[in-house]
Amino acid sequence: MSGSNILFILTGSIACYKACDAISRLVQRGHRVRTVATASALRFVGTATLEGLTREQVATDLFAEGHALDHIGLARWADVTLVCPASADRLNRMAAGLGDDLAGALLLAHDWTRPLLLAPAMNPSMWRHPATVASVRTLRSWGARFIESGSGRTACGEEGEGRLAEPADIVAAVEAATGVAPPPG
Repeated sequence: MSGSNILFILTGSIACYKACDAISRLVQRGHRVRTVATASALRFVGTATLEGLTREQVATDLFAEGHALDHIGLARWADVTLVCPASADRLNRMAAGLGDDLAGALLLAHDWTRPLLLAPAMNPSMWRHPATVASVRTLRSWGARFIESGSGRTACGEEGEGRLAEPADIVAAVEAATGVAPPPG
């Protein structure tokens, strides 16, 4: 069997470094990965890294010349869409239906017959904030699947829930959602 088409959306979080590890593992396992990075994600990881890992151009701009319909095309290309790391800001924007950037427009164009996975990463207080809790509840009710965040020491030095899941767990969740085993090796 061949690998799946995975649309990997990165949002602003120090956990972008772990997302890069997950991208690398998915590609190594035979999946085709296209990345979308928000402006804030690009403050943590650069396009050269993402292009090097996927051998594909990184989509970053809803209004890039020649790419006016990428938000539709990429949404239809994907067998599974993953937002990783999913920041508190992005979860709350998604639940509000905001689409003023490429990531938001892609998520509004999402085909709900295909899996949407969200891998949260944020400070424990942000994870417990009433707006985030309500957004998670809303997104779950729409059919979004969450890759559970871990608990422990976060980048800011605080302890609690909100750490991005480990790359191996993210890869396992993506492969379980696609139902397509990657090629051996």
